[in-house]
Amino acid sequence: MQKPITKIALILSAIFILSFIILTFQGMHNYAGLLLVFSFGSLALFFRGYEILKGYAFTLMIFAAVSAAMYYPQYFIQVGEFKLSNLIIPLMQIIMFGMGTTLSLKDFGRVMQMPKGVVIGIVAQYSIMPLTGWTLTKIFYFPPEIAAGIILIGSCPSGLASNVMSYLARANVALSVTLTALATLMAPLMTPMLMQLLAGQYVAIDFWGMVVDITKIIIVPVGAGLVFNHFLHGKFKNLDETMP
Repeated sequence: MQKPITKIALILSAIFILSFIILTFQGMHNYAGLLLVFSFGSLALFFRGYEILKGYAFTLMIFAAVSAAMYYPQYFIQVGEFKLSNLIIPLMQIIMFGMGTTLSLKDFGRVMQMPKGVVIGIVAQYSIMPLTGWTLTKIFYFPPEIAAGIILIGSCPSGLASNVMSYLARANVALSVTLTALATLMAPLMTPMLMQLLAGQYVAIDFWGMVVDITKIIIVPVGAGLVFNHFLHGKFKNLDETMP
């Protein structure tokens, strides 16, 4: 990418964020939200022009998307008679399938090579995270449905984001990938069990129904991704680049 373009993107980002602040103080939130989205998008374009910052462009695009959803939620709830929430499960399945295509049986085989790190990682994943969520609900007295949601976030397995963070931090990426694979396989039992123990007081938890749902959302598509990786990896370059 040409440097002049990245400089223009940085200037635009600064203009957008200053305009956002001004409009926010004037109470013109409907327009301010759009400027905030443009500011994050322009800054992401600027980051893409520099190798040292390139890895953070995706994070900025997430901020842009979250800002759009927070300022204009009406556009992300329903289109005509169709509720967009109906897309959550199939989109999750697509994401998990893409994650599965990045895994292989070797990732599970590393358990024997680094058993101590794997055990510590899995125990931390399914203890620190859910207990942190539960503690937050006790400190801030959230409504029941919000409290259950926070605990659910803490009780879910780590995804590809943890692998990307490990890569950016120059940590043990192989261990991170192995932990992701094992935590994902354990999710159909661990997540419902933790929800029943920690969130059962807030909402009714259907343990076996949750096991079935998580199996459909995680195990089935990840398993299909593993099969894809095993039999088709390296044979179709475009697919290898697109699916992850």
